[in-house]
Amino acid sequence: MTVSLNRRTLLAAILLPSATGALAQSASPGLSPREAHEAARAGRILLIYIRTPAEWADTGVPQGAITLDAESAGFEVRLAGLRLDNPGRRIALIDRTGGLGATVRQKLGLRGWRDLAVVRGGMLGEAGWLAEGLPVVPVR
Repeated sequence: MTVSLNRRTLLAAILLPSATGALAQSASPGLSPREAHEAARAGRILLIYIRTPAEWADTGVPQGAITLDAESAGFEVRLAGLRLDNPGRRIALIDRTGGLGATVRQKLGLRGWRDLAVVRGGMLGEAGWLAEGLPVVPVR
């Protein structure tokens, strides 16, 4: 009985960290637009605007954000490159209303990505970036 319990404990120790990490990440409350703006200005986070180029042109880009189309081929590779170029900085994803960011965060969490945040309300949500009157840069 003790041997069996020890094996179960060992298996749980090996398998659960990735599963609980993904669950903890998916339960993360994210950042408010104002928190994201202030953290990006202070250099504590990388703010990644994950909509499409047409959408960037429609709303402008949040000041301080890096544009990266989540639907493009190589998205995860480019995101990994940004992480490598900016060690120690958390990545915050901003999209239209927060839904795509949450989906991307969950998908990447299952692949081992940690410390990703989503900006609550995105750009156009009720309490989103534009509703908060935060600065945007027009796309030319």
